[in-house]
Amino acid sequence: MPYLSSIHRFPVKSCRGESVDAAVVEPWGLAGDRRWMVVDEAGEVITVREVNRLVLVHPALTGDGLVVTAPDLPRLGVAIPDPATQTPVSLWGSRLTAAPAGPEADAWFGKALGRPARLVHLDDPTRRATSPAFSEPGDRVSLADGYPLLVASESSLAALNDVVAERSEGAHPPLPMTRFRPNVVVAGAEAWAEDDWRRIRIGDAVFRAVKGCARCVITTVDPETGERGKEPIATLARIRRWDGATWFGVNLVPDNADVTIRVGDEVEVLESVQPGGGPIRPRA
Repeated sequence: MPYLSSIHRFPVKSCRGESVDAAVVEPWGLAGDRRWMVVDEAGEVITVREVNRLVLVHPALTGDGLVVTAPDLPRLGVAIPDPATQTPVSLWGSRLTAAPAGPEADAWFGKALGRPARLVHLDDPTRRATSPAFSEPGDRVSLADGYPLLVASESSLAALNDVVAERSEGAHPPLPMTRFRPNVVVAGAEAWAEDDWRRIRIGDAVFRAVKGCARCVITTVDPETGERGKEPIATLARIRRWDGATWFGVNLVPDNADVTIRVGDEVEVLESVQPGGGPIRPRA
C-alpha cells in the first residue's frame, strides 16, 4: 500500500520550505502554506523564476507570524499584519488584495533580493478562486501557483534520476525532491502512477486530482545554492513532454477540510483511469 512519506509547507511563496510530521488540510491548502508572498512595487509577485536567490530565504512559522533568515542578513521576526489595511497584488492573472507586512520586512526582503520588494500576507484565502477549467466553483487556493496542494511520487523521482544519470553518464548528482516543491510525497506507488489518479485518500483526507503540474525553470534552481542549471527540464523534455510542456507531480483539491494528515498515513487510490494517457492537462 502506498503511504505518505513526507509533508512540506512553504510559508512564503518561492522561499525555502519546511518539512513537518503532520499538517491540517484546509480548503485552500495545508495550514500555513503559501499565505505570504513577496511582490514588487507594483504589487506583482516576485518568484524564483525572476530572482533565484529568493530560494535561500528561510521562513519559519511562529505563533503570531514568521521568522526569516537568509545568508548575510540578521534574523527578522514578522508579525501577522492587521488585515484592516489591504494593498492590491497580482499573481498569474489573479488580482486580489493582501495585508502589507510593513517597512521593516520590506527593507529586509529588498536586501535579500537585491531589488525593491514588499512582503504581504493573505489573511482571507477565500478571495482567490482556482482555475474553473480544472476545478469546481467553490474551490479556493492561497498563494500557490494554481491549486491547493501538489503531490509527487518518490518512484517517479527515482525514475527521472535514472534517466538523468544515464544521460550525464553519472556526472549529475541525483535531484532532490525539494526541486519540485511538493506538499505531499508518496512512497510505494509505481513510477508515474499519479498521472492516472483522479481521487485519492491520504489518512482521512480525500482529494481530487485535477491537473498535472507543468514544470518551469524554478525546478532548475538548486535549492541549496540558488544556482541555475539545465536539469530536470532537459530530461523531462525527453521523457515527460506533452502539449509543449514538461510535467512532474499532480495538483490536488481537498474534498474535505480540517483533517490532519501525518507522515506514514496510507494513501488509497479511490478513482483512477487506465494508464498511458499522461498527466491531466488542457485538451484541445
